[in-house]
Amino acid sequence: MAEENKRSLMPIQERTVEFYGDELTAVKAEDGRVYVVISHMCDALGIDTQGQTRRIQRQRVLAKGYTWVDILSTQGEVTQRRRVQVLRVDLVPLWLTGISTRSIRDEQTREKLLKYQTEAADVLWEAFQEGRLTAGEDFNDLLRVADPELVQAYHVAHAVVRLARNQILLEARLTGRIEDHEQRLEELETTLGHPGRVITPAQATHLSQAVKAIAMKLSEQSGKNEFGGVWGEFYRRFQIPTYRELPASRFDEAMQWFTEWWRALTDSSVPF
Repeated sequence: MAEENKRSLMPIQERTVEFYGDELTAVKAEDGRVYVVISHMCDALGIDTQGQTRRIQRQRVLAKGYTWVDILSTQGEVTQRRRVQVLRVDLVPLWLTGISTRSIRDEQTREKLLKYQTEAADVLWEAFQEGRLTAGEDFNDLLRVADPELVQAYHVAHAVVRLARNQILLEARLTGRIEDHEQRLEELETTLGHPGRVITPAQATHLSQAVKAIAMKLSEQSGKNEFGGVWGEFYRRFQIPTYRELPASRFDEAMQWFTEWWRALTDSSVPF
């Protein structure tokens, strides 16, 4: 089927998923399935997007999960929708296993491809289940070494969320008000997960832009993909597993840190 005749799907939910320093966009579409933007994965792996989409369309199984959706795209202060090619997440491992690691010279990229082949589909799917939006160090390992009071607070908070979720679903079934229970769950989880303690989505976007600018500048100098290194330094400095968990009180400190890093690299004005 020609690309221009491929029916596009309407997105219901859109999530940005951090995967080993790369940002991938996952979309839950009107058919209830979860899809990932193909170009984002290709850019992260340093492979040609057009060549890969042609390969996906040639393979009958992969082609069934290939389509288009309109996602939100932010450039500077402007946010608009653009049409992108996506692949159903359960087909991601099949697609990626067709890429030979022997054809990739850079050892870091080969290791990244292996992680994408084995973990990406689960992480992207889970973004719409338990809200997992990051991959990297095993969170259970972090729980074993974290402050006991923080660990206890974490387990209590999750227990409250699960209890409230079950109560809302039960109420929805009893009253027949199924149509609005998803919205109420979103509001509940947002409130419990972000009670003024962590950065807002807008602040998270600013941090992401800062990381991209610095990583691209470093990549120009080294000839390597420096995104993972920049994210790693940020996580180590602020002792967090993902940038979305940065305390709101430390946002200005983080932006100042990125600004100083940028000025150490170049004399040009700060682009974030």
